[in-house]
Amino acid sequence: MPKVDPGALEELQQVESELDTRWPETKIAPSLDRIAALVDVLADPHRAYPVLQIAGTNGKSSTTRMIDALLSRLGLRTGRFTSPHLQSVTERISLDNEPISPERYVEVFRDLEPYIAMVDAKSDVPMSKFEVLTGMAFAAFADAPVDAAVVEVGLGGSWDATNVADARIAVVCPIGIDHVDYLGPDIVGIAREKAGIIKPGSIALLAEQQPDVMTELLRRSTEVDATVARQGSEFGVLNRHVAVGGQVLELQGLGGVYDDIFLPMHGAHQAANAALALAAVEAFFGAGTERQLDVDAVREAFATLQIPGRLERVRVSPSVFVDAAHNPHGAAALAAALDDEFGFRKLVGVVGVMGDKDVAGILTALEPVFAELVVTANSSPRAMSPDLLGEAAIEVFGPDRVHVEQRLDDAINTAITLAEEVDDPREPMAGGGVVVTGSVVTAGETRALFGKEPA
Repeated sequence: MPKVDPGALEELQQVESELDTRWPETKIAPSLDRIAALVDVLADPHRAYPVLQIAGTNGKSSTTRMIDALLSRLGLRTGRFTSPHLQSVTERISLDNEPISPERYVEVFRDLEPYIAMVDAKSDVPMSKFEVLTGMAFAAFADAPVDAAVVEVGLGGSWDATNVADARIAVVCPIGIDHVDYLGPDIVGIAREKAGIIKPGSIALLAEQQPDVMTELLRRSTEVDATVARQGSEFGVLNRHVAVGGQVLELQGLGGVYDDIFLPMHGAHQAANAALALAAVEAFFGAGTERQLDVDAVREAFATLQIPGRLERVRVSPSVFVDAAHNPHGAAALAAALDDEFGFRKLVGVVGVMGDKDVAGILTALEPVFAELVVTANSSPRAMSPDLLGEAAIEVFGPDRVHVEQRLDDAINTAITLAEEVDDPREPMAGGGVVVTGSVVTAGETRALFGKEPA
């Protein structure tokens, strides 16, 4: 990664400080008026390229990156918008699979600043931080220009700022209960909100869902006359087996079977994400029963894929992994991958969570795979205190398996010491291991502690 000028980082921090005075990204209102007004005065940059939009509760970021990698390997110039970021806000807006530079981030914001002020002046509520970031992404993509934009929904669907775009391809990842304070506890209502990304005449690629969720997604698709392809019916994972550094897949796509696909990611959930991403790209290119994508290009795109913070290994002997699971569904997928694909004699968890999450659900999902647990906190003001998290963990793990550390770095060191009790340098994947999880912020700060660059 090119060395960044300290002055550029200072300007980036200044812009972030300005944006942080706005509504936070966790606060939404049921209106697209402000983002619509911004893209209108910007001459509709979001209509300058076709859009693939990704919603759901879990798997959005991984699926978005997979789609981006496939499109790029198949010859398109791409823009990618994801959230939240792990380490640097510049990760949110990517061109050609690389985050834009701090200099470019600042430049885009300053270019849009007078137009943002115009929208603010006409609204009772100023634009939120996420709305501004969405406008910046659309503008950066149009300026590049890109051949396609891969856009991850921030929160929800219908009223998310990204939904001002009319996506040609709508991808709905597995839907569960999360962000209860904003989306509510009713999974059908959550599904209805997320189904709003399915637009008239679009193609909807639907991951496997609970029956009542699928009913809601199909209802929306019928209402807007969208073409539907469902995982487990029109596409899916035919076979998968564990390999060194990941897994080898046989995928049923919309246009045929793609075999010998090496995916350098762990877990059945990532295999499912890969099938969903492949079908989305096939739909984008118009692949069908008589037309496949270039199989070699598909293999290369998946084989070279890098997704930070998703069971990412950051240390050897003992092995330390980072995973951004932050709700019970994600924690359960992580636990299943650890149980199915690794042979550690002792696995120690480091968990730091946000106070507004289903903490008991996350801990319960992780309990079967962690021999011991070190609870801590990340730097977010929303983080649950280690002491409160420790009390919750004791209810699930029992007092003898729980350790409390106030700082994340101390928690990781404690976990490494516990894992080293059974570590065997000759078999780093069979002795002791550490997994740091519970929050995207926890994952990002852990990557930074181990010297990983934003990706």
